[in-house]
Amino acid sequence: MKDHEVTKEQALLDETGRIREPGWARKPVWKYDRDSITAPKFRIKEWDSYLVMNQDYAAVFTLSDNGYMGLHSVALMNFKEKWEHTETILTPLPMGKMKMPSSSTEGDIVYRDKRLRMEFRVEEQKRVISCDFKDFYEGKSFYCELTLEQPRMDSIVTALPWSGKNAFSYNQKINCMPAEGYMAYDNETYWFDPKTDYGTLDWGRGVWTYDNTWYWGSGNATVGGRPFGFNIGQGFGDGSTATENILFYAGKGNKLEDVTFHVPEDYMKLWRFTSADGRFDMEFEPVLARVEKNSAIAVSLELQQVFGKMSGKAVLDDGKFIELKDFMCFVEKVHNRC
Repeated sequence: MKDHEVTKEQALLDETGRIREPGWARKPVWKYDRDSITAPKFRIKEWDSYLVMNQDYAAVFTLSDNGYMGLHSVALMNFKEKWEHTETILTPLPMGKMKMPSSSTEGDIVYRDKRLRMEFRVEEQKRVISCDFKDFYEGKSFYCELTLEQPRMDSIVTALPWSGKNAFSYNQKINCMPAEGYMAYDNETYWFDPKTDYGTLDWGRGVWTYDNTWYWGSGNATVGGRPFGFNIGQGFGDGSTATENILFYAGKGNKLEDVTFHVPEDYMKLWRFTSADGRFDMEFEPVLARVEKNSAIAVSLELQQVFGKMSGKAVLDDGKFIELKDFMCFVEKVHNRC
């Protein structure tokens, strides 16, 4: 069944290490247990990544245990001045040593080394991001203290098999979290206002195939006085059971069918997005691209993340039209070999 919604709480994997009931959900109904994975430890991927963004600037904070290597990074984007910088620290063969939480709803992650201290903390209906990054860029340090409110609302959760024995993707995206706090770099302070600015969580656990490519797009803003966001993607496992395409409005998820990414050869040209049900029809005008390449022996990650302005129409389940004009968001293409 296409776009099968799962509502029953259950273990993510069966005794053979495969997903019990593939599909999508509005909250994490599947229970992840690292010990129930039958694949080798070096194949397991676990990550938490936050995007905090407004019309003028954004940052991405990532802590991950990807089996072969740990990847811990901060990316800072300035849309007005059109510059960005990503600083990444790689650690060899963590394979579970980071003790990543088994649930997105509880558990803290703390990473420290000589240059970087980054903490993700989950509290009652909010999330806290704290970071000190020495020599982040051009000899200057980066700091932040951010709080994301998490009111009770829908998210998009997918549990999908991947082609290949015991390969799977378990992922949650939480949109529309009002953001408050600051980031500081190069004698400038970047403030976030919870009335207009939002954060997104990308939480994932899984076992991937060695060579894969995916596309993802997401954005949040206040539209008509209510929080509005969208999440679109393809390539995260076998999409024949479910997709992660969804609109959020006033806390409710409005599921979309397949979304096609019409990607230009030059990523800084106009992109187009259309859904099979006609409820998502957008053009995307790029403003700033973030390119990230990391590699170590047979492992590599190549990211093309483009920030820009989305314009077009989105239609909710009840038929309500949402018109977007110069809606700041991002789209990306990622190629992994790991």
